Amino acid sequence: MLRLRVITPTASTEDVVSLLRTTVGTAHLVVLAGAARDPEGDLVMCDVAREAADGLIAELKGRGLDTHGAITVDDISLSLSARAEQAEVDAPGEGVDAVLWESLTDATHEESRLSVTYLAFLVLATMLAACGVMLDSAILIVGAMAVGPEFGPLAGVCTALARRRARLLWRPLTALTVGFPVAMLATGAFTLLMDAAGLFSERQYRQPHPVSEFVWHPDLMSFVVAVLAGVGGILSLTSAKSGALVGVAISVTTVPAAANAALALSYGDVPDAVGSMQQLALNLAGILLAGTLTLLAQKLFWAWQRGRTCGQERPV
Repeated sequence: MLRLRVITPTASTEDVVSLLRTTVGTAHLVVLAGAARDPEGDLVMCDVAREAADGLIAELKGRGLDTHGAITVDDISLSLSARAEQAEVDAPGEGVDAVLWESLTDATHEESRLSVTYLAFLVLATMLAACGVMLDSAILIVGAMAVGPEFGPLAGVCTALARRRARLLWRPLTALTVGFPVAMLATGAFTLLMDAAGLFSERQYRQPHPVSEFVWHPDLMSFVVAVLAGVGGILSLTSAKSGALVGVAISVTTVPAAANAALALSYGDVPDAVGSMQQLALNLAGILLAGTLTLLAQKLFWAWQRGRTCGQERPV
């Protein structure tokens, strides 16, 4: 269940109350007349089943309450109520499957900032992956994949495309198109520094790397894995099961590919650099395609669910 809190102009309160009372999946309606001071108005609260929340929020936004009032949504960790249980039963679908589009948009938009922290994590992950490639260490490569923060901007692009919000595209695209080149340049400088210190060497780089050679050898399986990871990553975000993102992060070869491209260019190995860039592009394309299609499928599914229950509103 979610707790919905709405600040509404007094003139709109009865309309909002009527909407909340007749929406399937709501319970515990509370109205505090004149309680709001900034903005002025009434405070209306209710609990709503997660699977009914997105349509209700859209209705409230359609009444301009995000502009003339405020709409706040919080998770309820525990609710002991027969009415709440009935609301969850009445609401269409399952709460774990529900997509809160406004929450998803806000989260991915925030994760897509080209911030110092984002760049630091991406640079560190790429450098760690370079060490993993040079030492042919699966542990280091997996660790670098887990540290990489690139899935946030990728999810941001998918969300913007699925919602057809062109204005939301610039931030995640900037994070990706600036972040990876910066990380690769920093890793190239790191490689030269490590080489000068005697910790890296061209001879070591050109030795066989059976564990990590997949990084610069893109194939159809690379694309398949990226597609599966894209689906899993989006589902983990929309279902609030963020723990699955760790598995997604260590399934794709974005950061290791960028790291090996930097290594290869540092040692003048153009073919390996090209292969690594192809691997990077293939993984990014697979994630973006799968993530966008997953969101579109969820969008259609919930539109169908709402259509099934449009005639089931509770009587006032």
